[in-house]
Amino acid sequence: MADMTAPMAPVDTIARAYLADVRRKRMYGGILLVLFIAMMASGFRLANERNAGGFWDGLPQIFDFPSEVVSEAWEKAALLPALFVKFSPSLIETVNIAAVSTMIGALLAVLLALVSTRGLARWPALIGLFRRAMDGMRAMPEIVIALVLIYILGGGPVPAMIAIAFHTAGALGKLFSEVAENADLKPVEGLSSVGAGWLQRMWLGVIPQVAPNWISYGLLRFEINIRASAILGFVGSGGIGYDLKLAMQWGQGRYDQVVAIFILLFATIVFFDQISGYLRNRLSKGQSNGHG
Repeated sequence: MADMTAPMAPVDTIARAYLADVRRKRMYGGILLVLFIAMMASGFRLANERNAGGFWDGLPQIFDFPSEVVSEAWEKAALLPALFVKFSPSLIETVNIAAVSTMIGALLAVLLALVSTRGLARWPALIGLFRRAMDGMRAMPEIVIALVLIYILGGGPVPAMIAIAFHTAGALGKLFSEVAENADLKPVEGLSSVGAGWLQRMWLGVIPQVAPNWISYGLLRFEINIRASAILGFVGSGGIGYDLKLAMQWGQGRYDQVVAIFILLFATIVFFDQISGYLRNRLSKGQSNGHG
């Protein structure tokens, strides 16, 4: 009678190797968790020591300023509709900055994505260079770029637009490239066989496949850029963020303006979030129906 226990030896070996691998991963995970907690604790301690006031001492007063702002705005609630009208042009400027910078950044991202995607790139040897360029564009915060441009160009919406477009190109370029990597290459090969150039292959063979996902990512980025545009107003880049900065600098007596600006920003972000969410949903459904 054949020995039935002999074939089980490789299974035991695999099981032991698997358990050892699980233990090793848990050990590395535990080490990383301990290091993370230690870095968080040391960073908090350093920040607390260098802060003008202690964190724990100021924690009970955390709601003092918001309550002061809300109470003053409540007393002047009748003035809020007029303030909404007053700050609407600045809000429109903020949305325009976000829209233009998103459009410019998305167009640049399309080009960067196509030249940095394997199987589609015009110059395959330069794929790494273009990818590192996108990494650098994403790593550079918008506010740093805006501060440099304000020093060169002066205050206004142009530095904010350039800064947001620059960062958007790097962020969307990465996402667009990942989508393009999953594109079907058969249409590209068919166009190449009949003598189509690189631009023709991209325009007719790739972009129709990836356009729904690209537009969806672009809409999502537009929401992010509205917030970024408002934040850059604090450094003198125009828009409603600049009005918010002035209102907060004046302090007590202008808190009704602060609340009015926050309400306008909140309503605008919610509005565009709902619109872009609806459009993204339509695009995803249309794409799934098309594949079906």
